Amino acid sequence: MLRITELRLPLDHAPSALRAAVVSRLGIADTALKGFSVFRRAWDARKKTAIVLIYTVDCEVDGEAAVLARFAGDAHVRPAPDTRYRPVGHAPADFHTGGRLRPVVVGFGPCGLFAALILAQMGLRPLVLERGKAVRERTKDTWGLWRQGVLNPESNVQFGEGGAGTFSDGKLWSQISDPRHLTRKVLTEFVKAGAPDEILYVAKPHIGTFRLVGMIEKLRADIEALGGEIRFQQQVTDVLIEDDPVHAGQPAARSIRGLTLASGEQIRADHVVLALGHSARDTFELLQRRGVFLEAKPFSVGFRVEHPQGVIDRARFGPSAGHPILGAADYKLVHHAAKGRGVYSFCMCPGGTVVAATSEVERVVTNGMSQYSRNERNANAGIVVGIAPQDYRQDGQNSQTREGPVNPLDGVAFQRLWESRAYELGGGGYRAPGQLVGDFIRRQKSAVLGSVMPSYTPGVTLTDLADKARPSLPPYVLDAIREALPAFERQITGFAMADAVLTGVETRTSSPLRITRGRDRQSLNVRGLYPAGEGAGYAGGIMSAGVDGIETAEALGARMLGLALA
Repeated sequence: MLRITELRLPLDHAPSALRAAVVSRLGIADTALKGFSVFRRAWDARKKTAIVLIYTVDCEVDGEAAVLARFAGDAHVRPAPDTRYRPVGHAPADFHTGGRLRPVVVGFGPCGLFAALILAQMGLRPLVLERGKAVRERTKDTWGLWRQGVLNPESNVQFGEGGAGTFSDGKLWSQISDPRHLTRKVLTEFVKAGAPDEILYVAKPHIGTFRLVGMIEKLRADIEALGGEIRFQQQVTDVLIEDDPVHAGQPAARSIRGLTLASGEQIRADHVVLALGHSARDTFELLQRRGVFLEAKPFSVGFRVEHPQGVIDRARFGPSAGHPILGAADYKLVHHAAKGRGVYSFCMCPGGTVVAATSEVERVVTNGMSQYSRNERNANAGIVVGIAPQDYRQDGQNSQTREGPVNPLDGVAFQRLWESRAYELGGGGYRAPGQLVGDFIRRQKSAVLGSVMPSYTPGVTLTDLADKARPSLPPYVLDAIREALPAFERQITGFAMADAVLTGVETRTSSPLRITRGRDRQSLNVRGLYPAGEGAGYAGGIMSAGVDGIETAEALGARMLGLALA
């Protein structure tokens, strides 16, 4: 099998044109092409009047060795890589006799789901503990907040089967380094669970919440069929960590020995994947109390911005806006502000909605989501500003000098401060504060909506997000966003339109801390504890979290089976 990359065809090419292009590119007779498949299809819209599709194609041809030899100096004709997933090992049939403990996975978002799936496929029969509810029950609770303003702190956008990614755009791409093609493993499992085949080849695949629900249930069933067990509404409230016996010449160490649940039940465990979400704040506090090594890390805060989707489509695709292959247009924007702050678009949701994403009482958090169809009237994205641990330190003694270590929980306190402020500015009832982009730039309070109707429910209260007495975010964040909006207008015509709406606040772009691990993926100071995924500070989004779950499960499984990983 050989692979051709950068094969370009017009947007409206005939179906037969791709085969003809492959034959022409390789300089072979049509009969010599035994078959081909599209590995990737992207598009180039830099020339809006002549958008082209860019294909990566895997081909089976007669005389493959001779063809490859002719293209030895061509970087775009190469042997196709082997993207199949190869398990690192499998437990023997009698492995669980003799008192061996099952591996435990805490959290059943994308990371925990794929960690559990890999452990189950290795024959290790994992036990999964998820603090929230099963996905369909959780969906009802989430809609309860959106439609009725009633929050269930244990069942919402953040907590429950499928994790925060369930209520998002269902984006299935990532910019992580992936030499083992583990993203392909994630996509393949999703297709087996009911996702459309197109996610295997479109450049920016997505699914959407409604399709994700059924897929997650199918993956859960697969794990259970392989001997795994998933338990919902099982919050971990304590961890048992014991000192290891000290041997001559070895440093003192500690190991995980078990978990305590909110019910009071204690579970013995010596191999635990911590696949927490970025909002598991009470669990972060627990880990700090028990001495697990944590460190503060950067994250970003800002607002959601909404425009008519048609404005974005026309700016990105010109006369081809609305083409079925292109679909609803997205964007990715970055601006380096004058005072050194980075401002960028985050989690862009074409044809989607802004959603209430809080998990704590009397706090407002926004996020974005869209369905597979992406056919809602507005486009939305986070417009966020990067902040560092020194920005959010809570230690008054060091706050002026900005010296010394930052408490890893200071980022959580920072998030809570501005989420509570957003609740106040929204007027209660989980309404969110909002402002028109034109008014925000002109530094004046918004009083009346224009042509863009905000999609956030339970509702938006117009205000001045930069009011000097009660700002919605730190002044340095507000100033950086105000500077960035006209700069983004130069990249996307209409981005700074006066009627576009900013809705606050977006505070949970990533985990505010890292549960630091070593190269063996175990906690730096607790053996048998495997921090993973977004909450541990090692992923961001469905794909990267899923891949991190796979690699963490492999490391844990190899340790249990006595195998050495390459």
